[in-house]
Amino acid sequence: MTADNTGRKQRGRPFAKGETGNPAGRPKGARNRTTLLVEQMIEGEAEALTETAIRLAKAGDASLMRALLDRLAPPLRERPVQVDLPALASPADAPRIAAALLERAASGELTPTEAQGLAALLEVFHKQTELASFEERLAALEASHGKR
Repeated sequence: MTADNTGRKQRGRPFAKGETGNPAGRPKGARNRTTLLVEQMIEGEAEALTETAIRLAKAGDASLMRALLDRLAPPLRERPVQVDLPALASPADAPRIAAALLERAASGELTPTEAQGLAALLEVFHKQTELASFEERLAALEASHGKR
């Protein structure tokens, strides 16, 4: 630590905002020493440790049971969605597709979150085609105004 104007040691942050002692940062893929040591200690014992954990979980150890189940059945993540929807050729098709998404969610074919994600994509498509149409109309108006 460095001294400040009063001769006392500086406490807190020794670097200016946005500046660090290691500008390059930690290298990508670098692993903690403790993790590496634990992995070395476990190496070769994985089968015996797994068998012991399963035995203890079967005997009623709730924390081991939870840990094993988390490994066997991890939390669900997003999955690709395949659903038949009406063709999307123009912004005029958006209301029909939105209604189809609502029907699929109501029937259970899609989860509400999946339907919401697809509806957001539909909205992006609608906005982009609307913007492209606006730009075309504006260019046509500018061209006709320039000719006069």
